[in-house]
Amino acid sequence: MKKINLSYKAQRRIIIFLFSALPVFLLLLFSYYPLVKMLQYSVTDWNGISPTKENVGLANYLKVFTNPEYFSVFKVSLYYFVATFIQLGIALYFATILTFKVKFANFWKGILFFPYLLNGVAIGFIFLYFFKAGGTLDTVMTFLGLDSQIQLWLGDRSINNMSLAFTSIWRYMGFNFIIFLGAIQSIDPEIYEAAEIDGASRFQQFLYIILPSIKQIVFLNIILGISGSLSVFDIPYIMTGGSNGTKTFVIQTIDTAFKYQKLGLASAMALILLVIVIVVTLIQKYMTREKEV
Repeated sequence: MKKINLSYKAQRRIIIFLFSALPVFLLLLFSYYPLVKMLQYSVTDWNGISPTKENVGLANYLKVFTNPEYFSVFKVSLYYFVATFIQLGIALYFATILTFKVKFANFWKGILFFPYLLNGVAIGFIFLYFFKAGGTLDTVMTFLGLDSQIQLWLGDRSINNMSLAFTSIWRYMGFNFIIFLGAIQSIDPEIYEAAEIDGASRFQQFLYIILPSIKQIVFLNIILGISGSLSVFDIPYIMTGGSNGTKTFVIQTIDTAFKYQKLGLASAMALILLVIVIVVTLIQKYMTREKEV
């Protein structure tokens, strides 16, 4: 067999191509191809099974925007939207506190990050027991003499979304915390020492050193939080199944696709959500660029 002699440059290009080909192929196959098919389905009236698809143009998109049954569920996202800022505030607070010398700091970091490692289904079941009538929360309130304040935490429409938003905060706060912590710890410690010599308090150090230094990370967490609040699924789906006014836009999309077999309409809903998330991301980038100028 004739041996092929390749130059170092050619070998390097072949290796790069071979290592890149498989990930790119998988990305195209599982991300971009489904996106193209979803775009195609969104202009059809298809149940997902029938071999024929009736082209309906933009009717599915108009239906989503004009039928309150579909678009009004975005109101539920407002609870998670507000919860996002509470979650970021708590995460930033603990990240700042644990940056300085605190006893058992690593232990507390582990405690705060641990919920994020848990599976969403497990968290759903944990908080189902926590919120159920006679469950953990009711027991604690009874112990504290607050029996009169006990309510149907997941059954009362006026508070069930707040209960679910609280669960979301508990689960995702650790993720924001660890990002904030990494950003804060990247600040040169000598800056803190200089500030302490000048008599700056911890709050002043946070306000004039930490916050300006991590503003890009704060914006990143905000955009991740807002995107997440628009696409909440697992916690309300597991804990209430989207019933009693807790249905989010993603749950509505999945029900439309697989429960009511309107795959064309569900594809349009998914694309609308994708566009909203992209728009929010672009707005964040624009705001960040303006601040840099």
